[in-house]
Amino acid sequence: MATQDTTLSKQIYDLAIGEDAARLCRDIPEAACHEQPRNFVRTTLSQAMSQISDGLVNPKTVLPWLLAAIGAPAFMLSLLVPIREALALFPQLIVGSVVRHFPVRKWFWVGGAVAQGLAALAMAGIVLAGLGGTATGWCIVGLLTFLSLARGVSSVASKDTLGKTVSKNRRGRVSGYATLIGGIVMACVGAAVALMPELRERQDVILALIAAGGAFWIGGGIVFAGVEEVPGATEGGVGFLDSLNEMRGILLSDREFRHFLAARILLLSSALSPPIYVSIAHDATGGALSSLGLLIAATGVAGAVSASIWGSLADRSSRMAMGLGSAIAGILAAIVAALWVFAHSALAYPPVLVAALFILSIAHAGIRIGRKTQLVDMATSQTRAQYTALANTLMGIALLVYGAILGVILSASTLAALIFLSASALAGTAMSFALRNAQE
Repeated sequence: MATQDTTLSKQIYDLAIGEDAARLCRDIPEAACHEQPRNFVRTTLSQAMSQISDGLVNPKTVLPWLLAAIGAPAFMLSLLVPIREALALFPQLIVGSVVRHFPVRKWFWVGGAVAQGLAALAMAGIVLAGLGGTATGWCIVGLLTFLSLARGVSSVASKDTLGKTVSKNRRGRVSGYATLIGGIVMACVGAAVALMPELRERQDVILALIAAGGAFWIGGGIVFAGVEEVPGATEGGVGFLDSLNEMRGILLSDREFRHFLAARILLLSSALSPPIYVSIAHDATGGALSSLGLLIAATGVAGAVSASIWGSLADRSSRMAMGLGSAIAGILAAIVAALWVFAHSALAYPPVLVAALFILSIAHAGIRIGRKTQLVDMATSQTRAQYTALANTLMGIALLVYGAILGVILSASTLAALIFLSASALAGTAMSFALRNAQE
């Protein structure tokens, strides 16, 4: 069975990378080179399963529907996205220092994935228990908090393990192919909702989506457990306070890393734009949600058609992927702002905002794949966990601050929010292009 798995992995790897290029190994231990095909396939599949789960337990779509269906207080809706995004980033400073004590780090990813899956399954189970709207809503918020913290653990281990098992100029394609698979699956889910709009009114279907997301997370953990990781150095493992001092030193001494963080903060615009676009669509159509399935499908198709292209580009120049994605997002926000002022009635035409969300999803895929590859490739095997933990912890703080600023602007004017998002994205483009080429 193991031999068959290895043979199949090599065939898939040669097809995905190219037979000649597939034989090359860079910046990974010599002992890991032989296992690279198997590790490439397993890492890609596990990341794809995780992305499918992210789509099925989505705090921007599925979870709000669920809270509305059970009669939870409306203010809980505003808690979902900040909890989901920020809490997945905050614990990584602590986790990064702990991970370095262990020569094999894949089990942190596995444990985090299983924990996320169990949390999702518990959400569905609590709703079935019928505790009441408010009580069930708080339980879901609590489970989402646990899920987000577990995601933070997986994130640190994922980048560190990827850097040890898949060589440079291959890592972007791991994210690219994973996004491709996840996008195809979510496109199918969105198409089903679009063709069968009555599904939106059935709570049991929503629960089935959440339970399926839990199952995919657990399955991804099982797949990732099969990655052959060569034990790494543990001499970098230090206590939390020492880790804080080290990371302060990184911020003070590494100008390129500070530059990357500044660019990444500006690139948050693409992550926070979709709810505004969906809100515009909702208001412009008078609350008619018949096109919601098309919106879900558009995001899935966008990821599927663009991921492999972005992945290949990121392996050549991750800063270019970041910059181009941000440029597309910035120009798109400017176009929507112009429509808001000069052709507002066009926004009530569903295909316009479906197309906008499609393009934005393509842009965000480029930014996400580019920044992940840039961070992994700019660090060394000794500093990768530190850099990842520090970057993600600071981004958790930046996300809350950026979101608060955007919320204040949005409460005053949707047009002003669009202009702010456009300016931020275009500034992020300039910052990204000015980064060092980490692939050289």
